[in-house]
Amino acid sequence: MQNPPTTADVRRMPKVLLHDHLDGGLRPTTMLELADEIGYRGLPTGDPADLAAYLHTGAARRDHHLYLAMFEYTVGVMQTADGLQRVARESVEDLAADGVVYAEIRFAPELHTQQGLDMAGVVEAVLDGLDAGDRATGTTARLIVDAIRSEGRADDAVDAAIAHAGRGVVGFDLAGAEDGHPASRHREAIERARDAGLHVTIHAGEAWGLPSIEDALDVGAQRLGHGVRLIDDVAADGTLGPVARRVTDSHVTLEVCPTSNVHTGAAPSIAAHPIERLRDAGVAVTVNTDNRLMSDVTLTGELITVARAFGWDLARIRDVTLTALDAAFCDDKTRSGIAALVDDGYERLSIAT
Repeated sequence: MQNPPTTADVRRMPKVLLHDHLDGGLRPTTMLELADEIGYRGLPTGDPADLAAYLHTGAARRDHHLYLAMFEYTVGVMQTADGLQRVARESVEDLAADGVVYAEIRFAPELHTQQGLDMAGVVEAVLDGLDAGDRATGTTARLIVDAIRSEGRADDAVDAAIAHAGRGVVGFDLAGAEDGHPASRHREAIERARDAGLHVTIHAGEAWGLPSIEDALDVGAQRLGHGVRLIDDVAADGTLGPVARRVTDSHVTLEVCPTSNVHTGAAPSIAAHPIERLRDAGVAVTVNTDNRLMSDVTLTGELITVARAFGWDLARIRDVTLTALDAAFCDDKTRSGIAALVDDGYERLSIAT
């Protein structure tokens, strides 16, 4: 490896994050405090370190459904406007501390209506928290609204997203179980989101294979959440099959989350993760966290993990960062400002090293 990056170097480097779930990145101490405030009695322990360790056990089982089961606890404490605001603000603070200068944070508002909030109120509360985090840290945070693809509330989620499209909501996504729940079932909701000026990213090619990716492309996905099963359409010599060619020809970007992909069983290990083969084949790949609490990761840690596995240097990490920025769902003015931060940070880091 030429000029192997250090953790300190990567943490100092301005970074761009496209795939981070709000309900997958809480501070354990915040979970305990929110549970006490709202009378939630479902947490398995009252100790923050033990709680974090318990939530990590879902990742250890290498199964997508078992991994998702841990969200019962985070969602359980995120049911009030004050709680949602706090979680969103702290997420931006934690990302900023890790050197993230632009983040797109996503969540499904339908999961947070158990104590009387409607979806519009849920989105409003999260945006208030992101705004507070922005002001406190200087990190730019935008919101992607998810709909759970196995449920029937996509139209309501789109309504809430559209109502806040000019205030920080930049995209619409489908999350949840892929197999048996194709994106095309929600075509009308996706088209409404697009017609309102929102961008579209779809979870695809994680727990299900090429049919999921094709279906997401059919409904106009501009990015694919995870998308790692696209490797099934890339030959050993790097030749692209029809689905992979469609992804590259359409300039669709993959939001790859390496550690989470191992935890959910989408990849057998980091060493065997397809991110490098996909990148070598010409697919636009980015590196993301997915669920910082559940997988016990940071974006710095993810980049270091991939760099060590595949020999990436700081220049390669910068390239992946700029790929993420190119694919970001922000306006051109914001993109130019973030690009200047990345360039300046990389220049300073190059001089320092």
